[in-house]
Amino acid sequence: MELDDRVTELERRVAALEGTHATAPRLGDGDFWALDGLKEQLAALRAADGGVLFTGAVRLPTGERYDWQQGALTEELLAGDWTQAAESFAALGHPVRLRLLREIVGGRRTAAELAELDELGTTGQIYHHLRQLTGAGWLHTTARGRYEVPAGRVVPLLVALSAGLP
Repeated sequence: MELDDRVTELERRVAALEGTHATAPRLGDGDFWALDGLKEQLAALRAADGGVLFTGAVRLPTGERYDWQQGALTEELLAGDWTQAAESFAALGHPVRLRLLREIVGGRRTAAELAELDELGTTGQIYHHLRQLTGAGWLHTTARGRYEVPAGRVVPLLVALSAGLP
């Protein structure tokens, strides 16, 4: 096959893949099953102001599985102290820290493994970011300098990430 023919075939295949991705169904498209369940719960609680629900069933690339849900009433959220969330959000507000979290969730668990990656900075800078994430509760250390996202934070991390994406 000539080079031009190969390039044309690759362009056709890429266009087909992009078209498939663009029209691929998303979880819950056109179906408010989670919202309907939340509304039933809110009605049973007689919560006139409503509420929010976050839930997830996740299997990480490492094989770990997490099922998680959290709900809150609107009234409680609006009356709460929002400044308590500042440290948590601030820790997520740096591209290097987000990359570290992605790598750790993906299976790179030690500072040495993380230091091998490009664009994360010096070992000292990596430790600085790891301390920020640990202090905010997004990470904890396990035996011998291994880091992991705590089980109760895996789905909230993915929820925060999905909320921040366009």
